[in-house]
Amino acid sequence: MAEQKFDVVVIGGGPGGYIAAIRAAQLKQSVACVERDRLGGVCLNWGCIPTKALLKNAEYMNFLNHAQDFGFGVKDVTVDFAKVIKRSRDVTSFTPGVVQVKDAKGSVTDTLAAKNIIIATGARPRMIPGIEVDRKKILTSAETMVVSKVPSSIVIIGAGAIGVEFAYFFRAFGAKVTIVEMMPDVLPVEDTEVSKELARSFRKSGIETLTETRVRSAKAVGAGVEVIVEDKNNTATTLKADLALNAVGVQGNVEEIGLEQLKVTMEKSFIKVDKYQQTNVKGIYAIGDVNGPPWLAHVASVEGVVAAEHCSGYPTEGMDYTNIPGCTYCQPQVASVGMTERKARELGIELKVGKFPFTANGKANGTGETAGFVKLIFEAKYGELLGAHIIGSEATEMIGELVIARNLEATVETIYKTIHAHPTFSEAVRGAAEAADGIALDI
Repeated sequence: MAEQKFDVVVIGGGPGGYIAAIRAAQLKQSVACVERDRLGGVCLNWGCIPTKALLKNAEYMNFLNHAQDFGFGVKDVTVDFAKVIKRSRDVTSFTPGVVQVKDAKGSVTDTLAAKNIIIATGARPRMIPGIEVDRKKILTSAETMVVSKVPSSIVIIGAGAIGVEFAYFFRAFGAKVTIVEMMPDVLPVEDTEVSKELARSFRKSGIETLTETRVRSAKAVGAGVEVIVEDKNNTATTLKADLALNAVGVQGNVEEIGLEQLKVTMEKSFIKVDKYQQTNVKGIYAIGDVNGPPWLAHVASVEGVVAAEHCSGYPTEGMDYTNIPGCTYCQPQVASVGMTERKARELGIELKVGKFPFTANGKANGTGETAGFVKLIFEAKYGELLGAHIIGSEATEMIGELVIARNLEATVETIYKTIHAHPTFSEAVRGAAEAADGIALDI
């Protein structure tokens, strides 16, 4: 077969790969994008988008369970769980210089020659010795997305974003949920106060959280699962449930694409890159989850733009990883950008910290969503915004203001002197800035 020639070949059509392909094409490069499944990758088909559809169903379920608080008499609520899952699935329908394309049987169907190759193969759930994932009773996130009925009980191994989002979802539909996390807090990468607030909210809703607890083994037994855990005192306990979810992280999809032969540098299962997303081999770039944390779709997309621009000769400053928002879509939602208070103090920075609770926010009281707070962290001398942390019902929509604020080097004073509309959740941002300067007006 004839070899086809391109300026850029992108391997993977997820939120990093397809964006890289589009940007390279905009820059007048000839581009081919190779994807083994459906365009959109895990984010569109199995991650970001369909999980948010599930979580919206969970929010509606929680509302129905508390409708009387709003003056509605709702009786005999029924759930067609199969339809809940179907709605989520329906939402998703909307080598140096040489890449060999193979079909499902492993036969080479095309040979693509390129000046530059962008690897965007993503990542998959990380497997841990002792956790016997069979994808029937002990699941990854992919199988959990399409369970046929609500389990009466589920053990979730790992309290990162995936773990807590599924915990919220299944609890909303009545399942007994137990989260097991080896670190001291759920969402361990977040600010400690935020993590503890989420744990309190989860406990109030009936979710059991076992922190500082390791999983020794997990296996299917009979009609359910047995998960043996060990706490910080080395005391072992056996948890029994219908299902278990392995949500302990991801590993890069780096196998069988020729990286070893090309001597591309890797660290564990991830490809090492510079700020332009270049590997150590000229003409080969890696973007998105395959190059390591943070494993976020919006990061992959920006990395795709950077790689496409760099390999096309277009001016780019490269990636800045210091101002990336992180979002978790359980309720209350969690969103953050920049340093945690914990990290800033470890670095010996003198701080001013302001908090504003949603219990003192008019919009939150009007909507009945008063859980959580806004926490802002400023450098004390000049008032520079170092970090922002929100836990509340609209946290993921609110964080954008603070990402822009950090990008524009906003200070404590410029934030609270910016007029925020009333009544809005975002007034809590102004309130937290005022609190940091000791002039809070509403608390």
